[in-house]
Amino acid sequence: MINLQNYATQNIKNDVLSGALVAVALVPEAIAFSFIAGVSPVVGLYGAFIIGLVTALLGGKPGMISGATGSVAVVFVGLGLSVKAMYPELDKEALSMMVLNYILLTSIIAGLIQIAIGFFKMGKFIRLVPQPALFGFVNGLAIVIAMAQLTFLAPANVEQYGSWIEIIKASFTENYIMYIIIAITMLTMQFLPKISRAVPAGLVAIVVVTLVVYFGEISTKVVGDLADLSSVSMPSFVMPMGELFSWEAMRIILPIAFIVALVGLIESLLTLSVLDEMGGERGSGNQECIALGVGNTASGLFGGMAGCAMIGQSVINFTSGGLGRLSSFTAAVLLIVLVVSFSSVIAAIPVAVLVGIMFMVSIGTFEFSSLRRLKHMQKSDAFVLIVVTIITVLADLAMAVIAGIIISALVFAWKHAKINAHTTMDKENKKVYELDGPLFFGSVTSFNEQFDVENDPDEVVIDFKDARVMDSSGVEAIDGITEKYKQAGKKLTLRHLSEDCKKVLTSAGPFCSYEEDDPTYKVATNQ
Repeated sequence: MINLQNYATQNIKNDVLSGALVAVALVPEAIAFSFIAGVSPVVGLYGAFIIGLVTALLGGKPGMISGATGSVAVVFVGLGLSVKAMYPELDKEALSMMVLNYILLTSIIAGLIQIAIGFFKMGKFIRLVPQPALFGFVNGLAIVIAMAQLTFLAPANVEQYGSWIEIIKASFTENYIMYIIIAITMLTMQFLPKISRAVPAGLVAIVVVTLVVYFGEISTKVVGDLADLSSVSMPSFVMPMGELFSWEAMRIILPIAFIVALVGLIESLLTLSVLDEMGGERGSGNQECIALGVGNTASGLFGGMAGCAMIGQSVINFTSGGLGRLSSFTAAVLLIVLVVSFSSVIAAIPVAVLVGIMFMVSIGTFEFSSLRRLKHMQKSDAFVLIVVTIITVLADLAMAVIAGIIISALVFAWKHAKINAHTTMDKENKKVYELDGPLFFGSVTSFNEQFDVENDPDEVVIDFKDARVMDSSGVEAIDGITEKYKQAGKKLTLRHLSEDCKKVLTSAGPFCSYEEDDPTYKVATNQ
């Protein structure tokens, strides 16, 4: 919770001003993501407010911004298509209401799944994401943020143009004022902080450009052109209605809810990890899982769509000085206040100034250092980075991260799928195999190739001092080689195995010798 006693005056000012900047930037994003999901802009605005408020108070990372996001909205597109296929007889208005009810119930269930994941402390799975995959996620998301802004720059009747070159020419012809405003905004955000950091540069750009456009009667696209905000009121309790609790409906809702929960958690936990690196202080992944789950459940019960952490707005908040919970709290509260009470002011803000801010966020989010590191990285790490970036852009975040983890795991297994043996003869004419490397499913073949059972002397010692048995496949390999020496009528002694490993061994257990410095590692088995 927010404790103002722990705040310095400077921190309060920074958090409030930064929160104000983020609140303004959240409006067009929430509206745009609502359009993606196929629902009213009010649904996205309610989601941004409720999720942002709950995570500001309960989240695992102070200052992290959560709300309606594109990654979750894209998942709802498939839900909308399924609902339309189920109810072909409904008219447009009734169908829109049915889709909304499905989205609200899906948001509630997704939130409950996220709460359960946080309660069982499964948020630590973010540690499984390797650094190259994290770089790929950040770079891909930076590209997605930039590409999302291009829709605001598209010319009217874009379908009439036959090529991208024609579209770009038409865009410059029709929207040249927007390009000028974007350039002014980006220059302001780049150079104003070098002169003064008293007020966030993005907030200065919004206020100054809006005043110039309004009083100069400059013709350009404004937020009011995207949606009618005059009818927005405070959210109220709404229970999803309709035939939503039938098996037919749940067969559609449950898989989508699981995907929404997974995508939301991955993006939130990766955003938390990125902010941890930027600020040096570590947040709580499990606490963030619970907070996001509570936020999404509350959002669904009050007419909002599910969402998650927003890396773009979180970076805006962080770089503008908003490091405490007061900043994200201010952003959420000011968002709904602005939309409900000052909708005409919000409607007058040029879209181009918000696009310029998001372009700067995209540039700030992209890890340019990762490009310099590519030539110094191992080829496998570079491959993971590039693949995750591409999948993030072309598919979705969850698929990209899962692909990155799988590729990294396979590369790791391949690199370590070899175990070496150094052989010596001791004073008692025993042949000693000194193993080096991990013994697991990937290195079992290499392990078996090290031994010459037929030509070995009558007494053999296998020393595991510099090796480690990782799983049940390794245990079975030890049992297997023991059986071969036994059938050959030769004495085998196993040294330096952990007590845990000795207990799991079936055939080889009696052949283990006791050593003072036996290791204490645990073997992963399915028993």
